Amino acid sequence: MTSAAPSSAFDGDHYDQFLAAVRAQFAEATKRSRHLFRTDATDLWAAYLDAAPAGARQVRNCAACRAFIERFGGLVTIDAKGAIASAMWPKSAPPAYLEASRALAARVEKATVIGVFVGSAAELGRARTGAWTHLAVEPPASHRWTGAVSTAGQVAASKSQDRAMLERGLADFPVALVRKALALLASDSLFRSEKCVAVARWLVELHEHRAAAKNARVRDHITWLAVAGAPAGHCHVRSGMIGTLLEDLAADMPFETLKARFDAKMHPLHYLRPQSAPSAGNIAQAEKIVEALASAGSLARRFAKLEDLQALWLPKVEARAPGKGGVFAHLTTRRDAPMDSPAPPAVMTWTKLAQTVLPTAETIELFIPEGKQSYMAFVTAQNPDAPPILQWDRPDRRNPVSLYLYVSGSMPEVWNLRAGRFHRVTAAVLFPSMWDAERPQAHHGAGVSLVLEGAKDTTHEAGGGMFPEWLKSEYHPVRKTLEAHFRGAKIAGKDEATGCGLCLSKSASKWDFELRVTAGGVRTRYRLDRWD
Repeated sequence: MTSAAPSSAFDGDHYDQFLAAVRAQFAEATKRSRHLFRTDATDLWAAYLDAAPAGARQVRNCAACRAFIERFGGLVTIDAKGAIASAMWPKSAPPAYLEASRALAARVEKATVIGVFVGSAAELGRARTGAWTHLAVEPPASHRWTGAVSTAGQVAASKSQDRAMLERGLADFPVALVRKALALLASDSLFRSEKCVAVARWLVELHEHRAAAKNARVRDHITWLAVAGAPAGHCHVRSGMIGTLLEDLAADMPFETLKARFDAKMHPLHYLRPQSAPSAGNIAQAEKIVEALASAGSLARRFAKLEDLQALWLPKVEARAPGKGGVFAHLTTRRDAPMDSPAPPAVMTWTKLAQTVLPTAETIELFIPEGKQSYMAFVTAQNPDAPPILQWDRPDRRNPVSLYLYVSGSMPEVWNLRAGRFHRVTAAVLFPSMWDAERPQAHHGAGVSLVLEGAKDTTHEAGGGMFPEWLKSEYHPVRKTLEAHFRGAKIAGKDEATGCGLCLSKSASKWDFELRVTAGGVRTRYRLDRWD
């Protein structure tokens, strides 16, 4: 027998209304919570049958409904305060099912959370077999795992491992110590500290949230909720750079020693950069991942052009009145040269310049100093339709642009620039990771590039212009292989590049760059000394 018959013989218990109530409960649960959790709730099927009215038990004894209740009936949501609620069982239902629904909800909400639920199926349960309908729900797209590299089961297992590592990290590093680390990172006194600020702040907030929990059970729920939504790597406290910093602080290490250790590990040539050649196994794994993600075409890169970039500022183009079509209409008239302001260069931060000067700036010129500087090139996907591989590139908001520079700097002549003279700026462009203001990626750092007319990397022969730390997490296990690939790859379109210039990074210890800005017929000089 089943719990739902196609004839009117069983219509009196309003099973269809109960099924609709279960589906509405699940829809509301997935709407209010991004994550679902498994519990150790047991004997749910027995509780369901025991609550059946006299004479209805056999009608409800359905294998498909039993499978649904035993597999998915124990799912819960966790709110921000650590309270759990059944994802399936409504508190109100048709009279014939009310006792069963409330009994199931009560049993589930008293159970212990044992893991994050990750599913890939479009349907939980089996809605129909022939003419019979059964308990089943359809998860929204936001709650279905669609990853091509890992299965839903593997992701769920990794979340359990994340929880164990996070618990150890929280126990080893008390909140006072993490607050100290956060304050140090926020002071910008450590090299590339922005890489660790987010995880330090996350740990402080989690410590405080757990401390406010009324009991151990609620504290456990809060931890599971944090694990479910944690960015990649945040739970691996001891093995990450934040763990290194916390250990050094716990050891009461002198600041200069601590800083030297941190700065060395955060060096661009070391941080998340493989230090040895890839193994045959890693190469084979990389082949499988790239094939699964259909991203082979994403690895081919070309030098970016100005039209590929999202510019913060562009030179003002003077509007010209329509010509009368005369013989000499194509000739431009002489323009008066701008008057130079008699004032010495105004020392200014980039932030202030962007707010007060850029809005009215008609043209900008950058003075090229002698010696090495952080000259850079924007690069992008050679095939714009290739799948995203960068963390800031998404299917719904494409941004395949990255940049490269030489760690120790490079001479201006390498970039077709002449030292000791001003060069025209054709655009001011924020780092690509900053282009989406709605989803900022602060851990990739802040900075701006002044794109220069005629600039290009004249010496480029090999090197794909890609750092492994920028890639999506699916590629992290094969960083060695990808690093080796990009090191030998050649970027196409060197001669057509129009997206090269000077990189101004917030994390740089010192700036000293002179600009000439023309606005309203007056040319004023500014000296940039820092980001903000």
